[in-house]
Amino acid sequence: MEICLKFMFILSGFAVGEVIMAWNRSLLVILALIVMASVVSGDEPPIKPKVKTVKGKRLCDRGWECTWSTYCCNLTITDYFETYQFENLFAKRNSPVAHAVGFWDFHSFILAAAQFEPLGFGTTGDKKMQMREIAAFLGHVGSRTSCGDGVVTGGPLAWGLCFNREMSPSQDYCNDYFKLTYPCAPGAQYYGRGAIPIFWNYNYGKIGDALKLDLLNHPEYVEQNATIAFQTAMWMWMNPVKKSQPSPHDVFVGNWKPTKNDTLSKRVPGFGATMNILYGDSICGQGDIDSMNNIISHYQYYLDLMGLSRDESGVHDSLTCAEQAAFNPTYVAPATSS
Repeated sequence: MEICLKFMFILSGFAVGEVIMAWNRSLLVILALIVMASVVSGDEPPIKPKVKTVKGKRLCDRGWECTWSTYCCNLTITDYFETYQFENLFAKRNSPVAHAVGFWDFHSFILAAAQFEPLGFGTTGDKKMQMREIAAFLGHVGSRTSCGDGVVTGGPLAWGLCFNREMSPSQDYCNDYFKLTYPCAPGAQYYGRGAIPIFWNYNYGKIGDALKLDLLNHPEYVEQNATIAFQTAMWMWMNPVKKSQPSPHDVFVGNWKPTKNDTLSKRVPGFGATMNILYGDSICGQGDIDSMNNIISHYQYYLDLMGLSRDESGVHDSLTCAEQAAFNPTYVAPATSS
């Protein structure tokens, strides 16, 4: 058989060595195409982490994105959330009518997330829970930065990340009550900025301290740098308003157990409670109002685009905060008699 093959090759004008080299090149091309296909489809295996045990606790290191944390032993965000998905979720952010053209990008999102992934942001639970959390977080981001109300093309849910700042602030948001801890910088304005807009000098000061950034004296950093704009939003997601309360992350991933008072106040774990923490009674406890439903719609829209069913968003009682009493009710001064 081998003699016959060699004879056929000679007859066709090829040396056996040339044919073998051509065959090897063909194999390399085929292998390269297979690798490229796996990268495009997102089927490539996640990077194998470094592992060590500290005080009986397993810690993992996946490099720059997630370092030495038990959460890093799970998938990281780039293992299940890719650039094309970010582009699909925020398809209109660089449209000519958007107000923050060229500002928001996937790279800035991932750089910001790397600070919080070791703490459980997008790395808590199984893959489905991780994807749900990213969709939930971005649901808030999309609804808070959308200009979809004034446009039609692509539908109102396609216009997240249209803004990076409050366009027509009515005040400078300087509260002198905090003049000893977070005094307002001369000429600074603390209007809404970021992926989940932050307001007031005390919030810029507190979040700036946590991120080791001087946001109190330079609140403009949040609208000048997309990584910082995502970081401030992620900090709000991962931290409670008060120490005795849960964070949006905690109530979403199941780290929070409601107290008896929470149960009486109809506060339950889920997406609805994240709205309660972030917006209080400006959104919650008012029934099925449009402003609340708009946030929910963004969350479910993003679930769809990430390949999850909107059924994953939860049952009605956990999805909404329509009947929930606020964790931190707006203070209303008592009326005085004349």
